Amino acid sequence: MDSLPNGDSAAAAAATAASITPQSRLTHLADSLKLENQFLRVPFEHFKKSLRTNHRIAEKEIYAVIGNVIDATNSEDMSRKDADDRLNSLVSKLQGLKRKLEEGSRTENLQLQRCRARLNHLEAAQTENVYEWNNTREKRFLVDYMLRMSYYDTAAMLAESSHLQDLVDIDVFQEAKKVIDALQNKEVAPALAWCAENKSKLKKSKSKFEFQLRLQEFIELVRSDNNLQAITYAQKYLAPWGATHMKELQRVMATLAFKSNTECAAYKVLFEPKQWDDIVEQFKQEFCRLYGMTVEPLLNIYLQAGLSALKTPFCYEEDCTKEDPLSQESFQKLAKPLPFSKQHHSKLVCYITKELMDTENPPLVLPNGYVYSTKALEEMARKNKGKVTCPRTGLICNYSELVKAFIS
Repeated sequence: MDSLPNGDSAAAAAATAASITPQSRLTHLADSLKLENQFLRVPFEHFKKSLRTNHRIAEKEIYAVIGNVIDATNSEDMSRKDADDRLNSLVSKLQGLKRKLEEGSRTENLQLQRCRARLNHLEAAQTENVYEWNNTREKRFLVDYMLRMSYYDTAAMLAESSHLQDLVDIDVFQEAKKVIDALQNKEVAPALAWCAENKSKLKKSKSKFEFQLRLQEFIELVRSDNNLQAITYAQKYLAPWGATHMKELQRVMATLAFKSNTECAAYKVLFEPKQWDDIVEQFKQEFCRLYGMTVEPLLNIYLQAGLSALKTPFCYEEDCTKEDPLSQESFQKLAKPLPFSKQHHSKLVCYITKELMDTENPPLVLPNGYVYSTKALEEMARKNKGKVTCPRTGLICNYSELVKAFIS
């Protein structure tokens, strides 16, 4: 085949590079977005929830109206005034149903708008403004972190100033905030209402959250010495859980005898304030699971992944190069509980010359185990009559004692 002229070759090479680079970028973005399943799933789950709620409301109201119409039709001795009253009542109910359906429709359209906005955001990754796209993504992580840490006002301000309202889940977390605030005030009613609203999904995931709420409510009755009321409550709300949670039930029922001032550790712990904190944490986990969110904030996940990739034993040595981010104390503290990175392909840089060690400048191992480049050690041996000195430990040895290391 005849070769292309030089100009055509350059153009072809440029076209090939242009076609490969965006594709590799998209592959990288696709890999990183696997951690962001919640980005699309949260508004979709919220949309499905709105559909179910609106369907239940419409079904209930329509059946009520049909029932009233049937009753009116079967009534033979109804006066004109009663008929007018019934018709006015039906009209009022239908108008109320219309308002509820319109409100539900607005909620559904809002969720659809958010799904569309997030799809458009993902498609924007194919364009050239990758810096701007990543900047938006970082702000999303910050808003997500603030919402999980209960900084709702700050999160809302950042989302508004950055025009990210459709790309973050402030309204979803506001829904959770109502339950969390109530639990922190030792009120279980909003949490139980949330359980009833999401009963089918919680049952499918075999959640114990509602059971824990019922146990805590029983404990509070025992704490206030309402034993008879506690027994009635247990018969109504705890007995149905007996088939699957008998041990927990037996333990909590024993508090009727031990009382709230017991010194028995097994039962004293049930009356401690931290039980409410545990319930709050359990709710947060159930809430995240329901919407397909990660339990850990995305900011934490990415930060831990980055620190773990950089972390090596050398980072904690005194002579660690300042170019290493983990040479800073603040980063070292964050990375302390994380595992060291597993480097399959590493680059070795000479401690003395700061040059790359490769096949042209292979590493040499001193008897003390430290490694330096051939170029640096040859220069040192030439100046010191065949002797080399380890700059870290001060060990002096002959150049002939060095062992060549091979990079795999």
